[in-house]
Amino acid sequence: MAAAARGAAGLCRLLLVLVLLALGRAAAPPGGMLYPRDTPSRERKEVGGLWSFRADFSPGRDAGFVQRWYRQPLRQTGPVIDMPVPASFNDITQDPSLENYIGWVWYEKEVLLPLRWLRDDLRVVLHFGSAHYYSIVWVNGVQVVEHEGGHLPFEADISSIVQGSPGIPCRITVALNNTLTPHTLPPGSIQYMNDKTRYPKNYFVQNIKFDFFNYAGIHRPVVLYTTPSVYIDDITVTTTSSERVAMVQYQVAVVGSTRYSLSLSLRDQEGKVVATGDGTVGELKVLNPNLWWPYLMHENPGYCYSLEVNMQAEENGALLEDVYALPVGIRTVHVTSSQFLINGRPFYFHGVNKHEDADIRGKGLDWPLLAKDFNLLRWLGANSFRTSHYPYAEEIMDLCDAYGIVVIDECPGVGIKMPESFGNKSLQHHLVVMEELIRRDKNRPSVVMWSVANEPASELPQAAYYFKTVIAHTKALDPSRPVTFVTNANYALDRGAPYVDVICVNSYFSWYHDPGHLEVIPLQLTTQFEDWYKTYQKPIIQSEYGADSVPGLHSDPPLMFSEEYQKAMLREYHSVFDKKRTEYVIGELIWNFADFMTNQGTTRVLGNKKGIFTRQRQPKAAAFVLRERYWKIANESSCLPPIIKSNALFL
Repeated sequence: MAAAARGAAGLCRLLLVLVLLALGRAAAPPGGMLYPRDTPSRERKEVGGLWSFRADFSPGRDAGFVQRWYRQPLRQTGPVIDMPVPASFNDITQDPSLENYIGWVWYEKEVLLPLRWLRDDLRVVLHFGSAHYYSIVWVNGVQVVEHEGGHLPFEADISSIVQGSPGIPCRITVALNNTLTPHTLPPGSIQYMNDKTRYPKNYFVQNIKFDFFNYAGIHRPVVLYTTPSVYIDDITVTTTSSERVAMVQYQVAVVGSTRYSLSLSLRDQEGKVVATGDGTVGELKVLNPNLWWPYLMHENPGYCYSLEVNMQAEENGALLEDVYALPVGIRTVHVTSSQFLINGRPFYFHGVNKHEDADIRGKGLDWPLLAKDFNLLRWLGANSFRTSHYPYAEEIMDLCDAYGIVVIDECPGVGIKMPESFGNKSLQHHLVVMEELIRRDKNRPSVVMWSVANEPASELPQAAYYFKTVIAHTKALDPSRPVTFVTNANYALDRGAPYVDVICVNSYFSWYHDPGHLEVIPLQLTTQFEDWYKTYQKPIIQSEYGADSVPGLHSDPPLMFSEEYQKAMLREYHSVFDKKRTEYVIGELIWNFADFMTNQGTTRVLGNKKGIFTRQRQPKAAAFVLRERYWKIANESSCLPPIIKSNALFL
């Protein structure tokens, strides 16, 4: 009887945890979120490597809070294991209960700070690139920050905690919950299995409506960094240009004092100052600018200037200085009824959809993998990708800026299928996520469009108000970029499509529809494009298409899951793309760049196999089909220099 009562109490506590996750936060934290960089006035220290780790397997997943694990070293609370950061925790051990674990896990790391960081005129900030999904962070037993959302950064000023304890290690404790509810982004639901003849006591599962594995953990770098006590908090940049003159509009926010001065210098890649300014708001004039161009659209793609912001302030009789350098690409984006223009020239998206996904590390940031992926993208001739289905790491976005890879920046609005996920709680959180995403990526030249969702149930009546509100909010935050969401709904029933600037549509003819019948693709795909364009008169991107293929599985004539079938499907789609891209189709993004992990299921053999590369980044036959096509499209551009055309096979 007592055991039953304890079990019931545990379930009640778990329900309270779900309520906490469902409530969310009322608004995004105020202020900026500049990426931590080393500058003459700032230092950074990465807190990666092995952390202590413990999953809470108590019935209510609440033992860590009841027993206050954050008040003492985690190793003193019970058994801990080593866990790499950044990484997902799911695939690191041989423990199957951790592979599919749902609930609270605990991380801890002790760090000794340099004495020079503990001065009164410095701030010490603890920054997380991302942690999935709901995070609570303590430093030396004091709670410093709480954050909902698994793909965007958050941070806390910990100066008051660490500056009074010189020579004592700084103990960072993180409680992390990967539970998804109808009101999280992405949404999910917890299902309790109450049939005692079929399931163990207190058994529950996490249900999701998206087709990738719900990896969890501290996925991106944890960084400690310093700033002066008066500091540059945020920088916002927009650009306009012609062939001979460009204007860089800027706005700088300073926190900590009202008595300060600002000077700004814009330097080219040779370090030459090309424009200067001062004050918190202004405009820099650049003569004969080097514009930011996409890969394969110019002989020098991804050109970025460096905007150096220098702040000087007087505080308590002392002179404080803060310096921050922001990469700036000068480019414009414009959408017509049938074209997407970058710097006034038509741009055609020939690219991929991706995932942050790899063996062992899950969604953890991994530099060798990033280098390989970007080499493959350029080998392929891909000029773009969508961050399906969540914001990617800032380190990935930096490479897009530098290499000229165009990005459709998507929030985690995937799997919005349940009617309750269109209510006010969900809407409020969705608005906060867009605020955080735009705050992070607003200055990136590679980001040319925001995507607010992927394949929602946009035919539901409540979707009209929901997406009208989210898209209007996004445009108010950033009027300089178009906004879309990715749909697979019927063109005549989609309630959100009237509010987007570009139609992005997913379809899998001869795979999920009429499986095995390649011959239906030309008619069905042509009809799809014509129906959407006739209804909305907006440019269209084929944002997903593809077929699963098992590497090494061959069949002639082509049969499903063979490499030949994947190739044949691509060619059928491409024949229609070639006709419609002369009219109003402005892009094609293959699903997917590489195979990736999903939940287990009877249609998934160790994950989704629609990649043109394997999960280990080896090419399937379809990769060569796509490479030949993308380089052909690039070579048709009159802007592509002959040297790039002749070297295409050797990139």
